Amino acid sequence: MGRILLAVFLMALVSYLPRVLPMIFLRKRIQSPFFQSFLSYVPYAVLGAMTFPAILYATGDTASALVGLSVALLLAFYEKGLMTVAICAVLAVYVFQFFTL
Repeated sequence: MGRILLAVFLMALVSYLPRVLPMIFLRKRIQSPFFQSFLSYVPYAVLGAMTFPAILYATGDTASALVGLSVALLLAFYEKGLMTVAICAVLAVYVFQFFTL
């Protein structure tokens, strides 16, 4: 029981520190346009880094994953809505796997 509580405490600490430390050390508003621009893209970069590997391994078949990714990128390029992109990518993977098995 003690090890579980210690593990939970350490996970909470590791999760909490990255959120608190910037507020402690960066009390003033950031004036640099370059740094502000850099920070505005961080959420998108992190989301992409977390999502991209999941896309490639979600189906268990790299070829079908690449088909779904291609369809999603193509529709996103043409500025289709999020639901349209997601549903069409899933359907493309389904159709690809249906006809290749």
